[in-house]
Formats: sequence, structure tokens, C-alpha cells
Amino acid sequence: MIKEASKKVDILVEALPYIKRFHGKVVVVKYGGSAVEQAELNHTILEDITFMNQLGMHPVVVHGAGPFISKKMKEAGLEVKFVNGMRVTDKETLAIAEQALAEVNRNIIKELKELGNEAKGFVGRNGELITAKKKPVAADIGYVGEVTGFDKKLIYSLLQAKIIPVVAPLGVGEDGELYNLNADTVAAEIARAMHADKMVILTNVQGIMEDINRPESLISSIDVAKLQELIEKKVVSGGMIPKVNACIQAANSGVAKTHIINAQIPHALLLEIYTEQGIGTEILSQKQ
Repeated sequence: MIKEASKKVDILVEALPYIKRFHGKVVVVKYGGSAVEQAELNHTILEDITFMNQLGMHPVVVHGAGPFISKKMKEAGLEVKFVNGMRVTDKETLAIAEQALAEVNRNIIKELKELGNEAKGFVGRNGELITAKKKPVAADIGYVGEVTGFDKKLIYSLLQAKIIPVVAPLGVGEDGELYNLNADTVAAEIARAMHADKMVILTNVQGIMEDINRPESLISSIDVAKLQELIEKKVVSGGMIPKVNACIQAANSGVAKTHIINAQIPHALLLEIYTEQGIGTEILSQKQ
């Protein structure tokens, strides 16, 4: 009994320097995919965010809902199409995406409040937090956009009041149209705009690996220059590219550290932020 209690105290002592260091700091947390549909996993992530909030950090949550949107599209008899990793988004698809993201957003808000937090959700025209414009690409992929700005004062006022912003990747253009955005990019842009100390992307892999077939090849820490080399050598490829690019984007705009970690590990956020070892890949803005 005493031995177990002592281990718990050791954990708290290890966490203390990180608790002091990150008190009052903005941390952007992005997750989505299957995590938003797995009740137990979603709950664990939101427990971690609650812990961060209660210890004086300022978490901003950015969520996606890719698989959920695809599921709803298939149920509606619509074809799911992607071009270069971007969802082809016509009016019908956009309406379904907005509906799916709003549902996910409401569920996150509800659970955060049940855990004792104050939280406010943003979905597209709800508050018009994000401004956007049509993404200039060769192929017409419909209402797919890129971020042009945020209401930084609004986010700042919420954080100062210990209210957690929960942001869906939808933006409104000067033309009044709603645009579907990449959630990783939204997280990076918010991290830049809010001068975040950290950005954490939760995914379904351990992090960045030198060999995807060898888990032991996980890279625990890497700077942007070295990461660019891995992209050029195609060591980083596929679905990891948008996440890595978002981390580079954030790092190049002043975010000191970004992280890619596995959401499937219980309390992955706390392990990455409050322990010396960490569990995923830490991306530094420059070699340290």
C-alpha cells in the first residue's frame, strides 16, 4: 500500500516542473477521426483536457469528424470522393459535413461541461470565429477553403475566463459562403495566431517513425530541418503528410514545440506534456 502511494507521489513530483512551466500557456489540441466516435477514448481525451484546464493551462480544442462525415454521406447515398487528400465538397456534402461537425461539437461541449469545465463551441456560421476563402487548386473540389483569419480577441477573452473553445474546421468567406477546412491546418493557424506554447495532434499512430513497419524506430524528438529531409526522402508519407505539414507550419510561425501522439494510449496528452519521457514525436522549431 505504501509502495503504491509512493509511486503516485513520484509521478506528481515529476509533473511539478511541467505544471509550473505551462501554467497560463496556450496549448492547441487537435483530434478527430475515430477518436470522436469512440466514447471511452473521447472521454479519456477530455479528462486530460480538463486536467490541463484545472492546472492553469489554456487548452483550445480543434476537432474533425472525417469518418463520421463519410458515414453520413454513404447513408445519404452520396459518393465520397477525395482529390489529393481533400474531400470533394459540393453543397450536399457541405450540409452533411456541417451537420456531422455540429453533432460532434455538441457532444464534446456536453462532456466537457459534465467534467466540470466551461466550454463554448464554434461551428461555421455559429459565431463566425474563422474567416476563409476558396482554396485555389487546379481541380474544382467545391466548397473547400483555406483559413484567412480568426477572431483572436474572442478566443483570448474565453481563455482568460477559463472557458475552453471547441472549434470545428469550417470557415465563412467574404462572399458569405461556408467552406470546409483541413482540421490540422486550422489547429496550426490558431496556434500561430494565439502564440501557443504547444500544439498537440492526436492520431492513431505512435508518432513519426523512420520505418513504419518498425515501431521501435519511433523518433522521439526532431527539428523542422530534419523533418523536411524525411519528407523529401518519403520517409514521411500518406496520411501523416498533412499532420507533419501542420506541425512545420506552426513551428515556422513561432510555436516552440508541436507533438504528434497516439490517441489510443490512455491519457496520452498528460503523458506527453507532464512527463520527462513523453510518448510520441516532439517537433522542435529549431535544433535544441
